[in-house]
Amino acid sequence: MGCVTLLAYTAAALHATSAPPMLGRSRMAILWQRSINGRQYEVRSAGNTRRLYTDGVFHSQFNPRNPLCGGVWDLLLLPALFSSSGAIQRVLVLGVGGGAVIHQLARHVTPREIVGIELNPVHLTIARRFFGLARRNVALVQADARRWLRDYDGPPFDLIIDDLYGEQDGEPLRAVAANAPWFTLLHRRLSAHGTLVFNFVSRDALRRCGYFVDRRVSRRFRSAWQFTTPLHENRVAAFLRGESYARVLRNNLKAAPGLGNALATGRLRYCARAMRPV
Repeated sequence: MGCVTLLAYTAAALHATSAPPMLGRSRMAILWQRSINGRQYEVRSAGNTRRLYTDGVFHSQFNPRNPLCGGVWDLLLLPALFSSSGAIQRVLVLGVGGGAVIHQLARHVTPREIVGIELNPVHLTIARRFFGLARRNVALVQADARRWLRDYDGPPFDLIIDDLYGEQDGEPLRAVAANAPWFTLLHRRLSAHGTLVFNFVSRDALRRCGYFVDRRVSRRFRSAWQFTTPLHENRVAAFLRGESYARVLRNNLKAAPGLGNALATGRLRYCARAMRPV
């Protein structure tokens, strides 16, 4: 299948283990750092940009003057643009980090409610204090995502983003396997027209997920896409309960305030490729 792109690039990103060239760690000042329960936390700054590192793993980047950072968080936002304006009202973000994607969703999608689930209480403190994640329509919950989802009995979500990663030996490590049971649980919390988004560290990690290894999972979704960017090796995958089309995504991006200009000037660079189960 051909690569459907607005500016010709490929792939998507997850947690990055190295910084984009324009904002290398050596050029950033340490704004705050602590060792808490044997883990090392750093918030670094370069102008208005803030970055969160935990045990050397790069978790979040956000600049309130320019939310599009050219990284994975841009890609986590993009699947929401398959939907028409106002269609996404309830969003669930699993793995808050510093809250970069929550800021982007609040600005460019404007859902009525965003719920962020984060296991690490230090990340939530950092998100509020250094990343300005204090919005009236955002509820931040310190909880284990698996337990929270199993116990949840409220209304479904129009968009669920799974960005659940910890750290091991300075590398990002998935906190919950993206297997068939996990897909099944997430699917149960999706609305009838909902979209499920995953962040994967590599193409191989994506191809090993439940969508590709269990037909019972793939049959639940009518369309699926992978998003990539030239700055990272990671893949962001979107699984939609309804049909989706590249032209709709492109038109919605062009029409969205802030996104259309970013697309035209090259600040938003990505490739979107349709996927089919094997």
